[in-house]
Amino acid sequence: MLSYIIRRILSLIPVLIGVSIIVFLFIHMIPGDPVLAILGERATVENVERARHELGLDRPLWEQYFLYVNKIFHGDLGRSIRSNTPVSQEMATKFPATVELSLFAMLIALIIGIPAGIISAAKRNSIFDTTVMIGALIGVSMPIFWLGLMLAFLFSIFLKWLPFSGRLDPTIILPVKTNLLLLDSLIAGNWVAFKNSLAHLILPSLALSTIPMAIIARMTRSCLLEELGQDYIRTARAKGLKENKVLLRHALKNAFLPVVTTIGLQAGTLLSGAILTETIFSWPGIGRWIYMAIQSRDYPIVQGAALLITLIYVFVNLLVDISYAFLDPRIRYQ
Repeated sequence: MLSYIIRRILSLIPVLIGVSIIVFLFIHMIPGDPVLAILGERATVENVERARHELGLDRPLWEQYFLYVNKIFHGDLGRSIRSNTPVSQEMATKFPATVELSLFAMLIALIIGIPAGIISAAKRNSIFDTTVMIGALIGVSMPIFWLGLMLAFLFSIFLKWLPFSGRLDPTIILPVKTNLLLLDSLIAGNWVAFKNSLAHLILPSLALSTIPMAIIARMTRSCLLEELGQDYIRTARAKGLKENKVLLRHALKNAFLPVVTTIGLQAGTLLSGAILTETIFSWPGIGRWIYMAIQSRDYPIVQGAALLITLIYVFVNLLVDISYAFLDPRIRYQ
């Protein structure tokens, strides 16, 4: 098992190197001069040349790339053009907000999506199955911006049950250590802050969970139905095993590999930032941060965010590969 994990980790190194090269080249291919974006269009030629030398932009492209990689290894992702603060510092405050929202949304999607898919497969062509499949189709098709606005109007403006925007009421003071407000409130023992941050999470996470929930439910149902038609399932039923044991112990385990892949892809997508959801609910995550950086041509942020998203997908795929080895021991020896 350890050798399998080591092989998977080593196979990711060329991916990371390739992505770093692609991100570096694409940023340099974007129209416009980053020096003029920093200094402004009225900057003198002398100031432009001085800034270009300080940033290393007057060096050959290959040398700029190695300087860029060296800075990454030292944790230096550059400074934001807009705020002049380190990109890594801004990322450390934005990314935990996206992590908190994404994990809560994925938790809702898993709690509802997997059982719904299992029950639909077990009760194929029943009223429940038809209802779940129609609901899944609606969940995939429904625009997030419309659903988010409708949830906000119903539960925040009309019923006044839940807050509409932000992560925490400004009247609540909470010492921030991890920028994960639920965790920080538990560490501080501040139950008022915990309830308030949880209330702020509900609406955006509900809106964000609809698409993953629908996809996971449909994938679970289709994979389980395929396994239920196999010979070993008929053999298990012929031996007199109870249907629940046949379904959960035999069929579900073999059907779960594609479902795990789907969960991993959806988790990577959520952790990469949900621009529409974060914008609608004024959630200070990386999706909204990247969107604003692209609008203002803040190249260091775009570059750092692209690397972060790549690392997220690589890490999630690594976890999915490791989970494969636990679900199917044959994979360890491939």
